[in-house]
Amino acid sequence: MAETATRLLRLLSLLQDQRARTGRDLADHLGVTDRTLRHDIARLRELGYPIHAERGSIGGYRLGQGATMPPLLLDDDEAVAVAVAIGLAEEGATGIADIRESTSRALAKLTQIMPKRLQRKVKALRNATAVGPAVTGSREPDAPVAAAVLDTIAAAVRDGKTLRIGGTEVEPYRLISWQRRWYLVAYDLDDHTWRALPVTTAVPGERRFAPRLLPDDDLVAFVLREIASTGWKVHARITVLAPASVVVARINPTVGIVEAVDEHTSVLVTGADTLETIAIYVGMLGMDFRLDGPPELVEHVRVLGQRYLAAVRP
Repeated sequence: MAETATRLLRLLSLLQDQRARTGRDLADHLGVTDRTLRHDIARLRELGYPIHAERGSIGGYRLGQGATMPPLLLDDDEAVAVAVAIGLAEEGATGIADIRESTSRALAKLTQIMPKRLQRKVKALRNATAVGPAVTGSREPDAPVAAAVLDTIAAAVRDGKTLRIGGTEVEPYRLISWQRRWYLVAYDLDDHTWRALPVTTAVPGERRFAPRLLPDDDLVAFVLREIASTGWKVHARITVLAPASVVVARINPTVGIVEAVDEHTSVLVTGADTLETIAIYVGMLGMDFRLDGPPELVEHVRVLGQRYLAAVRP
């Protein structure tokens, strides 16, 4: 019985790669006869797996869609990816309000059957990661990061080991996922400053370190401030003719940071990878403002202003 169950699981795994497999191919992989393969296919169908048989030169067996949800088999990387994605969904990264209970149950089921080594990897990634606030209408390009890089960083955070990122040795403390990008809150051992580093690659170090006092109780807010002031291709300081409290209440927290000047004036420190995005941010304020630079942004807003005026002239 144990041998049959093991063979059925192997067969199910082969069928889940989303392509048709011939009976001969499946039988060779399993080391069984065609007759035994047909019996195994029948057993899986009895268990609710919709296995379709297709005739012809490119035919074979294929796992299709059924009326119910049968169990799935995931390899190590797939299981970790699903667990981490579910964890991010639990933290609200999806923007969907009513799936928290479902995601919690799914994560509990998946974690329960995971080997300890995978549980350790998932736990490291979840503990090392925080999610920034959602943003809408962004035109900034995605910056995907390889899962292996995130695994390396999460393990270093967990174990208190240094990393080398872009030739700089750092002490890693927290991964922040925001706007389809990844940032690492780290202490730079070269210039002895706290930084929010865009994550691209990471090389494990050998040195262990004792945890330092963090630069902010809210590391997501720390990253957003760093990005607003240094992390974009285009930066701007915009004088807004309104109190800081009014501006803060008006903007999305991902737009930038607000500095008070006096009771009636404040400065918005913001940035983006394109002039167009900053112009959108400023236009959405719904407040009077002064824009002194950079010159290319001033010219872009001037052109927009002329375009809007021309659109409403009789």
